[in-house]
Amino acid sequence: MIKFKTLRYRNFLSTGDNFTEILLGKSRSTLVVGQNGAGKSTMLDALSFALFGKAHRNINKNQLINSINNKAMVVEVEFDIGPANYKIVRGVKPAKFEIWKDNTLVNQDSHNKEYQKVLEQNILKLNHKSFHQIVVLGSSSFVPFMQLPAQHRREVIEDLLDINVFSKMNQILKEKTSILKESIKQNGHSAELIKTKIDSQKKYLRDITALSAAHLQEKKDAIETANAEIDQLTEKNRILSESVDDSLPAVDSGIAKIRKNINDLRIYENSFKTKGKVLAKEIQFFENNEHCPSCEQPIAADLRLQKKEDGKRKAAELQEAMEKAQQQLQIFNKKEADLSEQHEAIQKSQSEISTNNNVIRRLQKDICELQEQIDEINTGDGNLQEAKTQLDALTEQMQALLDESYELNESFSYQQVCSELLKDTGIKTKIIKQYIPVINNLVNKYLQVLDFYVSFYLDDTFKESIRSRYRDEFSYDSFSEGEKQRIDLALLFTWRMVARMKNSVATNLLILDETFDSSLDADGVDNLTKILETLDDETCVFIISHKGDLLDGKFDDKIEFVKHKNFSKIA
Repeated sequence: MIKFKTLRYRNFLSTGDNFTEILLGKSRSTLVVGQNGAGKSTMLDALSFALFGKAHRNINKNQLINSINNKAMVVEVEFDIGPANYKIVRGVKPAKFEIWKDNTLVNQDSHNKEYQKVLEQNILKLNHKSFHQIVVLGSSSFVPFMQLPAQHRREVIEDLLDINVFSKMNQILKEKTSILKESIKQNGHSAELIKTKIDSQKKYLRDITALSAAHLQEKKDAIETANAEIDQLTEKNRILSESVDDSLPAVDSGIAKIRKNINDLRIYENSFKTKGKVLAKEIQFFENNEHCPSCEQPIAADLRLQKKEDGKRKAAELQEAMEKAQQQLQIFNKKEADLSEQHEAIQKSQSEISTNNNVIRRLQKDICELQEQIDEINTGDGNLQEAKTQLDALTEQMQALLDESYELNESFSYQQVCSELLKDTGIKTKIIKQYIPVINNLVNKYLQVLDFYVSFYLDDTFKESIRSRYRDEFSYDSFSEGEKQRIDLALLFTWRMVARMKNSVATNLLILDETFDSSLDADGVDNLTKILETLDDETCVFIISHKGDLLDGKFDDKIEFVKHKNFSKIA
């Protein structure tokens, strides 16, 4: 069980450079009051930041630093787990994250993310989601269990029932299975290589046993044939290379020149079009205007006629120039097409040269292999015995690989069985099914205390079914905000009870952030107070509320936050 003792923070949100200290284990019930913005919920953000590195509310990490001092933000929280005392120190500007156990700093060699895993998995035994399901019920940035996705609901339940160890085991098993698959794959690959070598060695033994003088002559003839083919291909490549060397520079140069001419012609053509548009506007102007639009003076008829005739003459000249340009462009396009065909023919010749070179290399390799075979034949029986020895060694290697393959596949079969057991549908589901009736009974018990008489049921996929006393069926979203909050409260106390029963993530701390201020009516407030009174003596409840005047005197202790010179502090 986690017994929270002290929370201290400074330069956190609206708090100043002096530490604000809250004794978390002092009283069974503490009322936390203050005006809006006085810093009541800051204690909840500070606690969440210390434990998980992020605030309870949706606040960016850099925004958590007091904007006036803008440095030296530190949050400290102390708690006991069994006989061990822990202290978490986390800060920004400068960055700090320390875990102390019995006044000794826990190893910080690992990365911050790994260090956080140590805190959540090995010490707290709960994560941010689970913490806010069993410790906190708040109106700000709190996502009730019923509004979580199915997978997140499962994570909360697994934390409560302390069965997330199966998920960790499954992850480890997946990693081992992945390594095993790779080993099986590598084994198969090695076996294929050895098999190929054995086949080659057997063939080699057959060859050197059966070869005779005729076989030797046959290989020599094959070498001569290959050499002759190489000579033919070499000569063909020489002729093709000379042709390419002679033609390629001229063709490339011609294509570049033609394309430049085509580009120049198109520039001229565009220039003619632009001039034509200007002339058309000028002709249209003198056709449509007898007076100057600017000075309103009349334009002489003979001047207008002269301008229109000049414009039409120039337009005709432009049209003639454009037609000549089009004709020249067609000529250039034809030349470009011819040169492109020549270039394509050159590329085919280059490709043929490359293909011939590949054939030559293959033939040279064949010649080398044939010569090696001839040399081996000429060495006599000495190589035959050596080849048999090598074949025996390869056979032994193959048998060893087959034995290893059997063991690897047997291990893989066992791991597949274990994987089925560790999946969500395996052991965990069986355990969860055993606890579902307990969870449903506890939820319905708390709902009755809260005067909400419905029958609430969660199945093993964590989907809810809610029936009224008249057996009408509803979902969580069907209810009003006040009714939803009763369900959320019932689940909160249920999780705490289940955690205490399992002794998995039980804690002495319960924080209700503005729960009394939201959707609960007077009866709901009274019923919630009754539930709080039934909690065991070790539980310390903090009620953050605006209704200090209505709740004053109903709790053992009281903390009032005030704003003084723009800083929050305890009055």
